[in-house]
Amino acid sequence: MVFDLVHAGAGLTGWPYGRRRTALEALFADHGLQAPLTLCPSTTDPKVAKGWLEWTAAGVEGLCFKRIDEPHRPQRSWRKYKVRETTEALVGAVTGSLAAPRTVLPGRYDAARHRRLQYTGRSTMLSQAASRALADLLAPPTGAHRGRDGRSRQAGEHNPRSMCT
Repeated sequence: MVFDLVHAGAGLTGWPYGRRRTALEALFADHGLQAPLTLCPSTTDPKVAKGWLEWTAAGVEGLCFKRIDEPHRPQRSWRKYKVRETTEALVGAVTGSLAAPRTVLPGRYDAARHRRLQYTGRSTMLSQAASRALADLLAPPTGAHRGRDGRSRQAGEHNPRSMCT
């Protein structure tokens, strides 16, 4: 994904973004650039930009905002708006230990599969503060439960991927 042009035979960092963007679009058109290179979409229309926020299923994680009249700067002068979606999930397991979890492996109950907990993803690495706060809430499983391999296990039997809260 190509979103800016800062050098084309000479440095373009002094050019305003609008001029660099025009040069970038011309570069793609003049040279027939195609996959794996993709020109990042760009607009000054707020309605179009708002529509792009619905592309999260296609992997769009948010929008970047640059001033069209601003030159490229070594420090980050642009803004990023990240799409955030929230949902409820259960902590199905953690990496690390229950006393010092490193990441969370959440799950949601799937009604179609007899309310079995279905793995939904992995969190980013937890900060130390988040790890301590979560550790206070975690407990090993009690009674029998099914591990990832479908086998029934008793509480305390070693299988860190099947620990539940």
